[in-house]
Amino acid sequence: MKQKQTRSVSIDVLYLPALVLLTVFVVYPLLSGVQISFTNWNGYSSTYKYVGFANYVKMFKDKMFYTALKNTFLYGVGSTTIQTIVGVAYALLLQKKFHGQTLTRVIVYLPAMIASLIMGYISYFLVQYNHGAINDIVMLFGKAPVDWMADGKRAVWIIVVINALQFVGKTMIIMIAGLQGIPESYEEAAEIDGAGYLQRLRYITLPLLLPAITTSVVLNLIGGLKLFGIILSTTSGGPGYSSHSLSTLINYLYFQNQNAGYSAAVGLCLFVIIMIIGTIVRRFLEKKVEGLS
Repeated sequence: MKQKQTRSVSIDVLYLPALVLLTVFVVYPLLSGVQISFTNWNGYSSTYKYVGFANYVKMFKDKMFYTALKNTFLYGVGSTTIQTIVGVAYALLLQKKFHGQTLTRVIVYLPAMIASLIMGYISYFLVQYNHGAINDIVMLFGKAPVDWMADGKRAVWIIVVINALQFVGKTMIIMIAGLQGIPESYEEAAEIDGAGYLQRLRYITLPLLLPAITTSVVLNLIGGLKLFGIILSTTSGGPGYSSHSLSTLINYLYFQNQNAGYSAAVGLCLFVIIMIIGTIVRRFLEKKVEGLS
């Protein structure tokens, strides 16, 4: 009995380092952010005043906030949709053995290893107005160059595509792992029964791939909703504030507006949005998976 109690205490002690790290780097900053959101702190001064819910009232009246909120959903849902469709397609193509299979997988996955900020700078060289690669191709056909990032709505969708293509390799890896877990006997039996490729894909492969799709969708959605680096390096939220996400808006409010209190309120709002949407999507897809079992 004493040995069991001693062992239990020892195991509990091993939790302490992780608990300390969680408290220092997650719990404390979160609670500090909540506190700051109720103040008028500018981010630099040693003094500040509590202003109650003034920052939250301001947030829900701010056109810039609603533009950033709309863009945040576009970045999240748009990127996730493209990544899922293209990632599944890549996985289906690259799961079978062929010469150069490993190299092809590495090439597809390689952009995911690059920092988003760097990926944004690289992509900007493609879409910039002067000497951009796309405009150089356009001019070869005798057409006038286009300022691709001058229109806010177009810039948002360009950023969606850049983000999706950067991380589609991550989705591909998850899908390949899911495909490898599907017994070959299922498809062989369906093929013997006369089912074509599309029928096997619809009724066998995709349903059995749903657990991998669930994992990928949740991860990609969270990544898209908190998109920051690519926006900062391509448009910095412009033109005007038309391509801001909530993440870049937080950065803008803190460092350029020097309004840390309002910035913290927007940050807390983003935290709640990601938590709610991530939970809803995960539970919805998990119920679909349970329905198949």
